Amino acid sequence: MKHLLIVLGVCLPAFVVAQGTAGRVELLRSTGGLPAHIAGMFSRPAGFQRAATGEYWVFDRGDHSVYRVDAAATAAQRIVQIGFEAGRILGPTAFDLGPNRTFVVADSPRRQERVQVFSFTGRRLGGFMLPGRASPRLTIDGIVLNGVGSLEYTGRSVLMNQPETGALITEYALSGRAVRSFGTFRPTGDESDREVHLALNSGLPLVNPKGGFYFVFQAGVPIFRKYDQSGALLFERHIEGPELDEAIRSLPTLWPRRQTAGGSELPLILPTIRTAEVDPDGNLWVALTVPFTYVYNPDGEKVRTIQISRGRHADSH
Repeated sequence: MKHLLIVLGVCLPAFVVAQGTAGRVELLRSTGGLPAHIAGMFSRPAGFQRAATGEYWVFDRGDHSVYRVDAAATAAQRIVQIGFEAGRILGPTAFDLGPNRTFVVADSPRRQERVQVFSFTGRRLGGFMLPGRASPRLTIDGIVLNGVGSLEYTGRSVLMNQPETGALITEYALSGRAVRSFGTFRPTGDESDREVHLALNSGLPLVNPKGGFYFVFQAGVPIFRKYDQSGALLFERHIEGPELDEAIRSLPTLWPRRQTAGGSELPLILPTIRTAEVDPDGNLWVALTVPFTYVYNPDGEKVRTIQISRGRHADSH
């Protein structure tokens, strides 16, 4: 389950849940991970996913590379390397492993967004360029979260959030053809300011293994929606809890502007949601920008509040 494989410190651990001493807050402790001599190979790992075969793939944003690690975690091989040519990556922003062990990487050679598909060995299978360049509406730690940064790979298509197209979710065929768009914008109260309105409708499109999709709004009042396979809305839920109370109370009503590298001015809007994922049972895991994770069942009810600990095993690496 890729949502339980987390990049943390110098070790890349897997986790199991144990009841914590904080009452209703559970503590997620590491149960294993890549040994230090392998984890030390990576510059700035930003993605860590495991296939059913037991192999791992590590997306190293700092090294502009993708590594494959054998199931026994004894060796790592760099299978995609830095470069602007097709089959290499430069300025990568997102990575996702498909159910068939193929994977995609989004990057931006010469400041143009590109998506490439690779086999499990790192051989390029295809790819496409996106027209123009999406505005960096949401960033965290210098990483753009919208546009190709919101990429989700189904094995047959790619989902992205590009609110400038007029919908929450756009699905692309692996040829680069836009197959469909769905998901209406939520009201924000800032409809008169197009850039703020689009930023507050930025978020993460997620595939539900049980069928359909989730969409998690990452900025402003935190909300998620669930859609069926056709793109019809099933329900909407607020993401809330005492851990988020102060962040929600502090949400601004005025948004200062910042100048982008391209010379345009965009509102400075910080996310309230760091990332999210769906587990094989269809539960939605939402990682907040405060150090907690909420878990929602397929009916949209919050069933767990989790904190992550490196634990003894991770500290020993």
